[in-house]
Amino acid sequence: MGRWEPNARGRLEQAALELYGERGYDTTTVKEIAERAGLTERTFFRHFADKREVLFGGTALQDGLVAALAEVPDDAAPLDAVAVTLEATAGQFDERRELVRRRQAVIAAHAELQERELIKLAAIAAALTGALRDRGTAEPAAGLAAETGVAVFKVAYERWLADPDEHSFAQHLSDAFDALKALT
Repeated sequence: MGRWEPNARGRLEQAALELYGERGYDTTTVKEIAERAGLTERTFFRHFADKREVLFGGTALQDGLVAALAEVPDDAAPLDAVAVTLEATAGQFDERRELVRRRQAVIAAHAELQERELIKLAAIAAALTGALRDRGTAEPAAGLAAETGVAVFKVAYERWLADPDEHSFAQHLSDAFDALKALT
């Protein structure tokens, strides 16, 4: 190992995606990821529980969404509050579009990773439901707004990844919320 370099977590994520692309997810080991990043396995496990978690970023997105929802004015309708929240965090996706595309390709190729992705989305919906309840939104409105918001997020995310014109994620979210409003 060479001298200390910053951003161990980001380097591990980058190394994992490179190796998953080159060798495949199933055959890549934690040791190989750590070595590619110029780190130790011990450092890997300080940041991630296992090699799956490199793809899922812990609770950073969920925590960011809950924090963003807390900043939305209290008089916003529940679904509008969720829309504003999702759009407020959309920029972080645009900054990492190519990385996100590579990540999603790995996930799409493995059923266990697809399952983990769905679990993460369910946890986000549960966290948003709780945050809406904390704002005074009663059930079932809190759950419906959060679950609907996550469904819109998923549709917008898939469209954003496939967009050859590379419109922003915020634009895809806005379009998906507009489509939902037209549908209902």
